[in-house]
Amino acid sequence: MLRQYELVERVKRYDPDADEAMINRAYVFSVQKHGSQKRASGDPYFSHPIEVAGILTDFYMDDKTIVTALLHDTLEDTLTTYEEIEELFGTDVARLVDGVTKLSKIEAQSENERAAENLRKFLLAMSDDIRVLLVKLADRLHNMRTLHFIGKEEKRRRIARETMDIYAPLAERIGMYDFMREMQLLAFEQLEPEAYASINRRLELLKEDGVDKVARISSGLQLLLGQAEMKVTVSGREKHPYSIWRKMQERHISFEQLTDVMAFRIITATTEDCYRALGVIHGRYKMVPGRFKDYISTPKRNGYRSLHTTVIHGENARIEIQIRSAEMHRENEFGLAAHWSYKQGKGPDGQADWLRDLIEILDQSHDADELLENTRLAMYQDRIFAFSPKGELYQLPKGATPVEF
Repeated sequence: MLRQYELVERVKRYDPDADEAMINRAYVFSVQKHGSQKRASGDPYFSHPIEVAGILTDFYMDDKTIVTALLHDTLEDTLTTYEEIEELFGTDVARLVDGVTKLSKIEAQSENERAAENLRKFLLAMSDDIRVLLVKLADRLHNMRTLHFIGKEEKRRRIARETMDIYAPLAERIGMYDFMREMQLLAFEQLEPEAYASINRRLELLKEDGVDKVARISSGLQLLLGQAEMKVTVSGREKHPYSIWRKMQERHISFEQLTDVMAFRIITATTEDCYRALGVIHGRYKMVPGRFKDYISTPKRNGYRSLHTTVIHGENARIEIQIRSAEMHRENEFGLAAHWSYKQGKGPDGQADWLRDLIEILDQSHDADELLENTRLAMYQDRIFAFSPKGELYQLPKGATPVEF
């Protein structure tokens, strides 16, 4: 658990002007209010909001968001009042804490009704301030990290299913891919434990005779681009078990038939260098047809930018490569949180379009099942893009006609 001075130091490292006194007050307030409460793990309850705040420092969140994280369970789980938080920490923090609390108060309903109500509250809260969602996602991520301490399997599976169906897709939609991947992995471990264990065993076999294939290929790519006088950073990993399992399900194939289980990322200095690096790699390795995507010239709707390609490596294995600049990488990994970092004076400008779509679904759906189905479609379906004669890029719904353009 982060100590008080460690949390303050983390925030001050990226935001020297952060309100240190307010963070200190919130830390002490949370510890005092949660008192002797315990979590399923046996840890003091106040360790949870402190860890949630710590997660958000990794995304350079502003001091009010950090304080909200520290206080996010006080209205629901202690005798603290809205007025008390407003008096001690200001109206903005009180409003944010209240927003997170409203997301947490789910009545005893059927699974779909509960999930639908959760979504309604999420979307309405997000439309007011996206930081409410960022705190709630960090809250869920920490709860998933400690899910194994919950004794009842049925409860673990319900929480994992809710995470997989709602929280992970929302994290993806706002471009927070680190959150999405970890949530999916932790939920997959609970929902498909045998598949999770089996895939992990097979991934270990990639390190035959103590040789790490990922490290070897990463070094080779670094050397290749270095010979082209390019300054880049190359990293590699095996794809995580849920991603592999999903591909196996979609393609109806076994693990042994899956060829692209390794993925590599190349970080360049500039956008121009992304395309240079792509040229060097395609000049050295054979590209797999149909697997090249240019998300730099045509970004995903959540703002994601990168070049994606798959090539046949010298070891006769398919490897997936993502190429992006350092700036793109930060925005891709932090998503909308990048727009809410301490440097920004106002909220993100990229949330409105898809969020408005989902808010509209709230008004048009007549029951829980319909709301869930329509929302899943809205979150997962791709958009189509069209360029005007002047070269301006427009996002249109799938199936749009020239009239709509």
